[in-house]
Amino acid sequence: MASNGELTRGRGAACALALLVALAGCAGAPDPYRERPVEELYNRAMDQLFDGQNQIAAKGFEEVERQHPYSVWSRKAQLMAAYSNYLANRYDEAILAAERYIQLYPGSRDASYALYLVAISHYEQIVDVGRDQRVTRQALTALQQVVDRFPDSDYARDARLKIDLTRDHLAGKEMEIGRYYLKRKEYAAAINRFRAVVEQFQTTSHVPEALHRLTEAYLALGVNDEARTAAAVLGHNFPGSEWYIDSYALLTGQNLAPAEAQGSWLSRLWRSVL
Repeated sequence: MASNGELTRGRGAACALALLVALAGCAGAPDPYRERPVEELYNRAMDQLFDGQNQIAAKGFEEVERQHPYSVWSRKAQLMAAYSNYLANRYDEAILAAERYIQLYPGSRDASYALYLVAISHYEQIVDVGRDQRVTRQALTALQQVVDRFPDSDYARDARLKIDLTRDHLAGKEMEIGRYYLKRKEYAAAINRFRAVVEQFQTTSHVPEALHRLTEAYLALGVNDEARTAAAVLGHNFPGSEWYIDSYALLTGQNLAPAEAQGSWLSRLWRSVL
């Protein structure tokens, strides 16, 4: 066992070492951000990315651009920084980096992927229909840009699938609000929401219910021609659905039957898409 004197000397040596390290730092210890060869910085960031250190890798790629802004590696590093931030679920940072890449290199062969990163970063932030859908609309806009600007790319094919899901999500939000108004007997407000689904989201899964709810709301207001038309359109396009069965029962319960009224907005709309 060490004596008290040895312990005292040990503590003194440790303090002296700490002081020397501190003084060395003051005298100019190596800066962790000192300029390094571009290949070294880039490859180190790639290693960190492969190791799953996504956020650290993003910082590494940003350092490539900071130290070597005019090198060919800088362009690659910008896109990899966006990708690394996306993997780290740092969506805002990923979007900013990808959008900056697009602004600087709009004609790059990787611009399609950068735009896809923007879209997918918005898409993965979509929340349930009970909350604000601002991000959902942003995702829809970005996904549509991928399809419009790069229609033949692999990213466009995936974007088209996600567009359908995004539109279904937005329609679901309209349905939720419409049901809320319907329950409160605010029929005009409910009709506006269900009408938006039928007019703007015709290919979504919510259209049959929207047509049924229109039948229900119009009947409650005594606007029988529109109610009968909504049921007729529902029966023509979704004859086996439970929603048509319910609409038919509502009408026959009031001695009415589904029938198209030529002046109805529903009639004009559906004839234009058939």
